[in-house]
Amino acid sequence: MHIAEGFLPPVHAAAWYLAAAPFVVHGARRVVYEVREHPENRLLLGAAAAFTFVLSAIKLPSVTGSSSHPTGTGLGAVLFRPPVMAFIATIVLVFQALLLAHGGLTTLGANVFSMGVVGPWVGYGAYRLLRGGSVGVFAALALADLATYVTTSLQLALAFPDQVSGFGGAAAKFLSVFALTQVPLAIAEGLLGILVFRLLGEVAGPQLAALRARRRGRGAAGAAVVDSSDTDAEAGSTR
Repeated sequence: MHIAEGFLPPVHAAAWYLAAAPFVVHGARRVVYEVREHPENRLLLGAAAAFTFVLSAIKLPSVTGSSSHPTGTGLGAVLFRPPVMAFIATIVLVFQALLLAHGGLTTLGANVFSMGVVGPWVGYGAYRLLRGGSVGVFAALALADLATYVTTSLQLALAFPDQVSGFGGAAAKFLSVFALTQVPLAIAEGLLGILVFRLLGEVAGPQLAALRARRRGRGAAGAAVVDSSDTDAEAGSTR
C-alpha cells in the first residue's frame, strides 16, 4: 500500500520525512557496519533486500481502484534486526518510485515510516515474543505486513479526515477498504516466509549459524535469529 506521488498534503509529506529520517540514518550505519565487520553476511543481506523489493513490487487490485501488496520486510528484520530494514526499505521504495511509478518521492517519508520502520519493528517484536520457530517466522512476516497496512491507513486518515466523523471515521473506512486484500496477503506472506527461511538454511546455513551465535553473545537482548530446533532452517548445515 504505497501512497501515490503527490497524494499527501505538503505539510504531511514533510512531517513524515522528518519522522522517518532518524531511522533511515541509523539503519544506514547498521548496514555499513554489517558489511564492513561481517562481509560473509552480504548474501543474506542481499537476499533480504531482494525479498523486500520483489514482494513489495507486486501490485494486486484492491477495491475502489486501489492496490495492495506484500512488504517482505519481516525477513530482514528477523535476520538483522529492524534498523537495517529502514535503510533497505528506503532504497527499495526509491527504485520503485523511479522505475515502477509505485509510490512516489514526495510520499517517500510516509511510505518508509510505515513499511521500513513500523512494519519491521512490529514483526520483530512478534518474533521475539514467540521465541522464534516456524510460528515466530510466520508471525514476523504476517504482522510486519499488517502493521504497514494499518499505519498507512492511519496516515491517510490523518491527511484526509472524514467531514462528519473526523479522523476515527476516516481511519475505519481506510482500514476496512484495504483489509479485504491485505489480510489474505499477510497470511500468504507469513507462509512464504517459513519456506524462505528453510531455503536459506540450505544455502546459507553457516551464515545463519553465525548470526545466531552473535545474537546469543549479546545476551538476552540479542536472542537467536533462527532457532534450528524449531524451524529446521539450519538442519544439516549447523550440526
